[in-house]
Amino acid sequence: MDAADTAADADTAADADRAADADTAAEAAALTGEQQRIRRTLRDLLAERTGPEENHAATATPEGYDPELWARLSAGLGLAGLALPAKYGGGGHGPAALALACEETGRALAPSPLLATAVLAAPLIAALGTPAQRAELLPRLVDGSLTSALAVPGGSLALALGLTGDNTAEDWSGGGRAGGIQARAVAAGDGDGSGGGGWRLYGEAAQVLDGHSADLLLVAAHTGGFARSRTLLFLVREREGGTPGLVRTRRNALDLTRPHATVELRDAEAELLGEEPADVLGALAATGRIAAVMLAAEAVGAAGAALDRAIAGLGPRARPGHRTAGALQAARSTLADLYVRVEAARSLTYCAARESGPGPESGPLALAQALEALRATAGEGVRLHGGGSTGEREARLFYQRAASDELLFGPARRLRARAAERTGLFGEVAA
Repeated sequence: MDAADTAADADTAADADRAADADTAAEAAALTGEQQRIRRTLRDLLAERTGPEENHAATATPEGYDPELWARLSAGLGLAGLALPAKYGGGGHGPAALALACEETGRALAPSPLLATAVLAAPLIAALGTPAQRAELLPRLVDGSLTSALAVPGGSLALALGLTGDNTAEDWSGGGRAGGIQARAVAAGDGDGSGGGGWRLYGEAAQVLDGHSADLLLVAAHTGGFARSRTLLFLVREREGGTPGLVRTRRNALDLTRPHATVELRDAEAELLGEEPADVLGALAATGRIAAVMLAAEAVGAAGAALDRAIAGLGPRARPGHRTAGALQAARSTLADLYVRVEAARSLTYCAARESGPGPESGPLALAQALEALRATAGEGVRLHGGGSTGEREARLFYQRAASDELLFGPARRLRARAAERTGLFGEVAA
């Protein structure tokens, strides 16, 4: 190694140290004391219990995550209830605190039911559930004894949540035709076992996050035929020994830390969430805008970790082979650009998390920015580490997270288009 290479390595290490110091100072200035404690405690726990090998072992379990770690995250640290009201056992901290937690779980690529349970299902139960349903279900979601998943027909999760289109304008729930999930009311004494009527569901939902293991399914289904066509949400509970008419099949996933399943409903017994009339589509869209912020926070955390690994890959001991001073300088310049992209995505994400109202309008825009930053950073990490190395395999895990989230919730260009439509950037504000 010549003097130029040695100097370039020293400059790279110094740049990494300065960037880490700047991150620490910026975070300390932006976070309250309580939020700093949440971040520090959560980061320490995840450093102890997660990593490429630990995550792989967790995804190989029937649950798709480490139940002991989830118990510590939910019951111990209160992650599942950070944003839920205190009267249900939650922390009442709001979206910013939950985004902080999601950034840390994203940084570790930790498989857990946090997204499906706390980000997608719990807000819908809080918004639409009857007082009895909220009192029964929310405390159990908070303490981690109950997990939940949102199931929508046709793998149309992004549309159902209003992230890539208007969920009131497009018939994503089936509209009474084949391919959706249909709900029919059951008259009292018609064999449903409730003695007072109920509902039965028939159809299929694909790409249901944590759908193979969740104790409670929130199922979006179409009812009313063509005369009173509407979409409602239903509760399908997992019973001991199995639920009649419910078949759940875990599918292969691009990102193993995002397990998903196909849910088949064959005249399965269900309970209406809330009471009619209810603004189900509005609640789904509000939940989607908040979920976009949490997904963006996860992507920002993952991008930061991928960037750290890419910088480490430039060190003299970590990189395979020999790099010229010119190649190192070019790599440093690229990483500097990526650092700016990651920090811009982080700033946009936390601005969205602090927006007031039922759902931050800039959530989808923050998600698009964060996913692109993660994809670019992870891709550069793969290139820098070289094929077949341990570093390259770890960088590929971050790339798979970005690609998987774009497939489930994107793509980025449609997220941007929907955000522009809602905010009236190119015309009137959407209803």
